[in-house]
Amino acid sequence: MGETPRYYVPHTSVWPIVGSVALFVLAYGLATMIHQSTDKVAAEGTHGVWIFWTGIAVVAFMLFGWFGTVIRESVAGMNSGLMDRSYRMGMQWFIVSEIMFFAAFFGALFYARVISVPWLAGAGNNLETHTFLWPDFADTWPLFMTPGGTETEAMAAWGLPFINTVILVTSSVTVTFAHWALKKAQRIALGIWLAITVLLGCAFLLLQVIEYAEAYEELGLTLGSGIYGSTFFLLTGFHGAHVTMGTIMLAVMLFRVFSGHFTPKNHFAFEATSWYWHFVDVVWLFLFTFVYWF
Repeated sequence: MGETPRYYVPHTSVWPIVGSVALFVLAYGLATMIHQSTDKVAAEGTHGVWIFWTGIAVVAFMLFGWFGTVIRESVAGMNSGLMDRSYRMGMQWFIVSEIMFFAAFFGALFYARVISVPWLAGAGNNLETHTFLWPDFADTWPLFMTPGGTETEAMAAWGLPFINTVILVTSSVTVTFAHWALKKAQRIALGIWLAITVLLGCAFLLLQVIEYAEAYEELGLTLGSGIYGSTFFLLTGFHGAHVTMGTIMLAVMLFRVFSGHFTPKNHFAFEATSWYWHFVDVVWLFLFTFVYWF
């Protein structure tokens, strides 16, 4: 009797093409929705919103179906050591791609702060630009007044942003405690610490919604309020989207814990989620430092 072959190569799947189409629809809908949000094109309608939410729905459907297949394969013991290694490498490269994603936006922020704004104020050989185009423009950051005259206020770092920083740092600690409990087969402690992490993620998102409402209603800080508003919402908004995804992932892990999944030696889904959550927390520390504080 020969050795029973181990499962390694996944079966042909329709989910990658579904995901590609869904992401295209989502991106197109988001771009259309932002374009239609300006007064200039308000008469064109609001179909961008519907396209965006259609993309969100198809992405959710794809994730549910694809990860459901992976979970069933894992529970059935179909994954080999090579498959586990491929999952780990895939998650590592995914996080690397996310680092590059945020690096581009931080690059835009630093370019505006260090190069563009000083140039508009006449730095270097741009004195004529300042003198003839925007003589009243001041080199300050946050940029309280754009060259076009749009006024705004800065979001204070030591209010809700600092509270959210404490929340996310605490959540990194609680998810680590949950991981330790899983390795020691302490299921009750695992469930408690993981549930606390999910609640902290939800609290962060709730406070960010409150912060955005304050920015729009009281500070005049919007996507259209110049480069400061654009970079502020670009960075914090995409980070909030990542926190939302991370919170959903943690909630799924909590549901799987209650369903009896994971063992001290077989729990990469939980481990990958914790990697992602730590990454999101580190990004927020950079955001708090360079978007809110300095």
